[in-house]
Amino acid sequence: MVRELALLGVPSCAGTHGPGQEKAPAALRAAGLLDRLAAAGVQVRDDGDLPVVPFRTDPEHRNRQNLDRVVAVARSVAERVGALLDDGALPLVVGGDCTITLGVVSAFVTRRPDIGLLYFDGDLDLSVPETTLSGILDAMVLSHVFGEGAPELHGLGPRVPLLPPEAVVAFGYDPVELDDTGRERLARHGLRAHPCTEITAPGTDPVAVARTAWQSLAAGRSGFVLHFDVDVIDSVDLPLGDFPHFNEGLPVTVALDCLAEFAAAPPLAGLVITEINPNRDPDGSYLRTLVDGLVRALTGPPAR
Repeated sequence: MVRELALLGVPSCAGTHGPGQEKAPAALRAAGLLDRLAAAGVQVRDDGDLPVVPFRTDPEHRNRQNLDRVVAVARSVAERVGALLDDGALPLVVGGDCTITLGVVSAFVTRRPDIGLLYFDGDLDLSVPETTLSGILDAMVLSHVFGEGAPELHGLGPRVPLLPPEAVVAFGYDPVELDDTGRERLARHGLRAHPCTEITAPGTDPVAVARTAWQSLAAGRSGFVLHFDVDVIDSVDLPLGDFPHFNEGLPVTVALDCLAEFAAAPPLAGLVITEINPNRDPDGSYLRTLVDGLVRALTGPPAR
C-alpha cells in the first residue's frame, strides 16, 4: 500500500490534439480522489496545480507544434517534482498530456540516475518531428526520453538520453497503431514491450504479465516511475482518453487490475496519470469509474 502521496496537477494541453485535458486535475479532485484516498488511510497532500496551458495549434511549426510551451511546462514539472522528491514525498502527477512525463523523469534522473520508467500507454510514442504527420509532441515522448527528436526537449534533463531503452518497459500499447517507422524504431531500440494483444491473449493472466514487466524493470534499479495514459483502455469501456482507441486496447477491468499490480509494487517511486479529457464525460460516470480504480490501486495489498 502506498502511504504517502503528494498530488501535483499539470493542467496543460501544450502537447496534445485538442482542448479538455487542462480540466483533468480539477475533475479528479471534484470526483473525490483526494478525499477517498485519505478516507482509505493514505497520507495524501494536495500540492496544487501548475498554471493552465490551453490548447492551440501552431501553424508556424507544423512538425513540432508548441515546442516552446511543451518545453516550458516540462521544465516547470521537473522543478516542482524535484522539490517533492527532496521533501521525501512520492509524487502523484496528474496531467495534462503525456509530455509532462519528460519533466517527471528529468527530476528523478537528477536525483536517482538508475531510475526506470514503466510506460503503461496505448501508444509507444516513438515518433520524431522528421517522421510525423501531425507534429503533436505527446506522440513523441519515448523518442525524446531516448535522446532523439527536438534538442530543446530531449536535452531538458541532466543527461542525454534521459534513459536508455533498457531502463524502460512499455506495457499495453496497441500494435495496430504502429506504422513501419514505429516498428523499425521499436526493433532498433530493443525496447522491452508488452502489447495489449499479448496481455489479453487466451489463457494469459494479465496481472502475471504486469508483475513480470515491473520485476524485470526493477531488477538492479532503485525504483521506477509509472506513466499511466488512460488511452491504454478500450474507449468503448472508458472513453476518457484524448486519443481514443475504440475496440482496441485493454478492457477496463484488465487495465485497472494491472494498474493495481504496478501501484502496489515496492519499487514504485512516482506515478504520472495523463490524457484524461473530462469533455468526453458529460455526466462524470467515467471519471468515477477511474477514481474507483485509482483508489483501489493505491490502497491495495502489496505486490507478491
